[in-house]
Amino acid sequence: MQKPRLSIWALLNMSFGFFGIQFGWGLQMANMSAIYEFLGAKESQIPILWLAAPLTGLIVQPIVGHLSDRTWGPLGRRRPYFLGGTILATVALVLMPHSSAVWMAAVLLWMLDFSVNISMEPFRAFVGDLVSDEQRAQGFAMQSLLIGMGAVLASALPWMMTNWFGVSSIPLAKEAVDTLHEHLGTVVKGAAAASAIPATVRYSFYVGAIVFFISVLWTVLATKEYPPEDMEAFRKMKAEKRGFGSHVRELAETFVQMPQTMRQLAWVQMFTWLGLFCMWIYFSVAIARHVFGAADQTSPLFSEGVQWAGVCFSMYNAVCFVFSFVLIGLSRKVSAKLIHLVCLLCGGIGLISVMFIKSKYMLLLPMTGVGIAWASIVSMPYAMLSGALPANRMGVYMGIFNFFIVIPQIVASLGLGWVMSRFLHGSSITAVVLGGVSMVIAALLVLRVRVHRAQTA
Repeated sequence: MQKPRLSIWALLNMSFGFFGIQFGWGLQMANMSAIYEFLGAKESQIPILWLAAPLTGLIVQPIVGHLSDRTWGPLGRRRPYFLGGTILATVALVLMPHSSAVWMAAVLLWMLDFSVNISMEPFRAFVGDLVSDEQRAQGFAMQSLLIGMGAVLASALPWMMTNWFGVSSIPLAKEAVDTLHEHLGTVVKGAAAASAIPATVRYSFYVGAIVFFISVLWTVLATKEYPPEDMEAFRKMKAEKRGFGSHVRELAETFVQMPQTMRQLAWVQMFTWLGLFCMWIYFSVAIARHVFGAADQTSPLFSEGVQWAGVCFSMYNAVCFVFSFVLIGLSRKVSAKLIHLVCLLCGGIGLISVMFIKSKYMLLLPMTGVGIAWASIVSMPYAMLSGALPANRMGVYMGIFNFFIVIPQIVASLGLGWVMSRFLHGSSITAVVLGGVSMVIAALLVLRVRVHRAQTA
């Protein structure tokens, strides 16, 4: 099927839901480690508590991709999954800041990640479905732009609430919580314990729920999908009786048959996302301790450091947003492979340099490098990959490609706590540097990638 050239507004509409998805995701990335510590978790426990994010992605994304390839109805192929996941994610975002214990926050994180993955996975295939080959790099760069915009606002939101609106960022002291328990009884025990999470975080999650829902609804209403090219063959495929085992075998066969470009990009993705995961789970606490000098999570300096880490996250996402405009133009003249190599080097060097910084304002410089890398990470691998995938398996292959994002995160969740306690002496800043080294390795692995066009349309 010959796809028409789309206007910039059409590209914007089809990816606008990513703004809301990344808003919710950005709140999670910037605040979950601190939420766990506010609720009493130790640093060595944090990696395993983050296991929900990669494990749900590993399970949910290929299944949703496979199902969406086989879906067609009044809302189209991908949009039913956008909407269903969004409703669940909105509920999880509202409930998260009311967590009264570590286990409750962990359960809600599983729910949130499950929902976000349902919404997010079809968006990659959505662009592949609707955009012609010559516009694919621009289409994914537009997603990068909206991802950056959403994450900028989400990461800085707690800081803005304190500095612009005067909302308290200090959690209720343990002694005050105990006093409330004694005087008010067990009926309000959960509410008192939940106040260990600062008001800035609670209100930020409420805003995130609203933004998430409205943004995805925008894409659902503003963009239409193309029906299957051969509707009769599609109906025949849907009418076939297929059990769970058949679907599993089909997924396994698809995995074995993955294109060579995808195999080569897999190694790039694994080292890239290992580096990102190290940054996400340890950057906030590393800055609170390494730069702000907080002794523990009860210190006011810890809350200040976590808030400033949110500003740093906002900085790298702001750079992602701005640099995405550059990518849209640059992708017309320079190969996605070269762009990705250079951008990953910028990110890796930026994370490594954090070890040598003691000024909070100087932290914004390495975050610029991370932002350049992030703009490429969320766009260029997909631009390289999508042209190598058969159109009738776009969704399932995009879901399988997510394996190489989540597997390193699962490995880090299960093993990084042990590495932290045994080899890094509990040093969160060293874990961040380890992430930078991993990203440099990913950049070098880009040199091995050979981009091949799909043999079947």
